[in-house]
Amino acid sequence: MSANAFDRFFEISARGSTAEREVRGGLVTFFTMAYIVVLNPLILGAGVDGDGAKLPIAALAAGTALVAGVMTLVMGVFARFPLALAAGLGVNALVAYEIAPEMTWADAMGLVVIEGLVIAVLVLTGLRTAVFRAVPTQLKTAIGVGIGLFLMLIGLVDAGLVRRVPDAANSVVPVELGASGRLTSWPELVFVLGVLLTLILFVRRVRGAILIGILATTVLAIVVEAIAQVGPAFVDGQPNPGGWRLNVPKLPETIISTPDLSLLGEFDVLGSWSRAGWLVALMFVFTLLITDFFDTMGSMVAVAQEGDLLDAEGMPPRTREILLVDSIAAAAGGAASVSSNTAYVESASGVAEGARTGVASLVTGGLFLLAMFLAPLVVVVPFEAASTALVVVGFLMLAAVRQIDWTDYEIAVPAFLTITLMPFTYSISNGIGAGAITYVVLKVAVGKARQVHPILYGIAALFVLYFLRGPLEAVLR
Repeated sequence: MSANAFDRFFEISARGSTAEREVRGGLVTFFTMAYIVVLNPLILGAGVDGDGAKLPIAALAAGTALVAGVMTLVMGVFARFPLALAAGLGVNALVAYEIAPEMTWADAMGLVVIEGLVIAVLVLTGLRTAVFRAVPTQLKTAIGVGIGLFLMLIGLVDAGLVRRVPDAANSVVPVELGASGRLTSWPELVFVLGVLLTLILFVRRVRGAILIGILATTVLAIVVEAIAQVGPAFVDGQPNPGGWRLNVPKLPETIISTPDLSLLGEFDVLGSWSRAGWLVALMFVFTLLITDFFDTMGSMVAVAQEGDLLDAEGMPPRTREILLVDSIAAAAGGAASVSSNTAYVESASGVAEGARTGVASLVTGGLFLLAMFLAPLVVVVPFEAASTALVVVGFLMLAAVRQIDWTDYEIAVPAFLTITLMPFTYSISNGIGAGAITYVVLKVAVGKARQVHPILYGIAALFVLYFLRGPLEAVLR
């Protein structure tokens, strides 16, 4: 393919981008997401299924990188959109701690496959896109703003700057600054310096500001660890509040490792229905479906909004293709035993760095595939370095809040709940659900029921069931 044909296929020039920006954006997205190769195996590997079996960490890491790499490449080529995919946080915990204990790992992953296939059918029939169109434009804007705040909170929490109060049950304050209400550790200082450096570069409009910030902060972290010997946040199972969170930044002894792909294909789509009962299995599928369905919608809007890629109806380019790839990724994650894969809102960091097309996804996907073999290098970048990008991106996404008409309470109140509940409940779906339900209720209450799209009534009803799934599951058990 010639350079011009490549440019036309991915619409690089048409979207106001360049190959350099795409590569840089793809690199930034990878660095802000690379933690999942380490974190997903830790979450799934800590769970035990109904037979007391555990999944091997090494195989989970290889499978996580493989599926993320392949599906992000597919997103780049098929949807041509700068959105990366990987094992979904929240969903993996649901699989590990709620679903798997009721059956076997193969059964649990079979439910994930079913959920992904159901969403794919919804895309192919046009229902998923119709749902997306039914959401009011200003509510879509609120989703992007809420995700911006959510991203910043994720960055602050991952870096250890915001933490739970140790005795939160007996305290009126649930979170605090650092490990004891103040900054007391080297990793926290490294993060703060990294954020300041990134913000300075960003304000001075330095090309590659976010990427430079991540790399420079990683180098600083390596130097600090070599001198201070801080160590990890947990040592032999015991907490070390001043330690590095997730990854200890130090040069690896080896660079290349052989991936273990033994978990691929270890799923059973029928076993769970007899083992746990069809009602319980159906409720699990419904919970997975709602979470994936609306998390992706929010991530897609947020990334497109950051890149100024939304049309007049608040729709990203090639919406149907984006949603189809995402649904296939959910099933692929189950088939590889690494839980449902979904679109990552951290992709907005790459878009903030200039990415506008699927070329960035090609870069990110390729790096995930390399991560299967270069796992020792992936763990060099600590949370404290990667999270600097999320703070900057949070600011950029929050700027869209001015597009909401705060004088119109019928949209302002649902927008407010959407924005605030995402970070405060640590869930994109919770924010979207609260906004959708409130919007419908308020429109009906003021006699404007006909202004609500019929599909939105269905969405609100489904979210009511979603929020009540705890009591419903208790009844069905």
